[in-house]
Amino acid sequence: MNPTLFRVAATLCFLAVGLGAFGAHALKGTLAANGLTDVWNKAVLYQFVHALALLLLATLPGANRIAAWLFISGIIIFSGSLYLLALTNIRWLGAITPIGGLCFLAGWLCLIIWPPR
Repeated sequence: MNPTLFRVAATLCFLAVGLGAFGAHALKGTLAANGLTDVWNKAVLYQFVHALALLLLATLPGANRIAAWLFISGIIIFSGSLYLLALTNIRWLGAITPIGGLCFLAGWLCLIIWPPR
């Protein structure tokens, strides 16, 4: 097991739950007024799914570090740009989001090509 990756993954899961609750309660009015509730929820969903994948990777011997870094990068770029878009309503941030999506895809592809031992 990789304890550092496990802690990073657990932290990202913790933040996903917290950000989901924050969006559903504290930001509910702001997100609804800007029509960006779905954007916030998509950011939380993708962060949570990929943080759970990281948690699993952390427990496997010989885990693919490239895939892990791609998932972390994807969370930062994909979810991060969507969080910022939802908070600021700055629409050009949406142009950054696909880069994070490509990181997610590349991470999954790495796992297909080089599965954990």
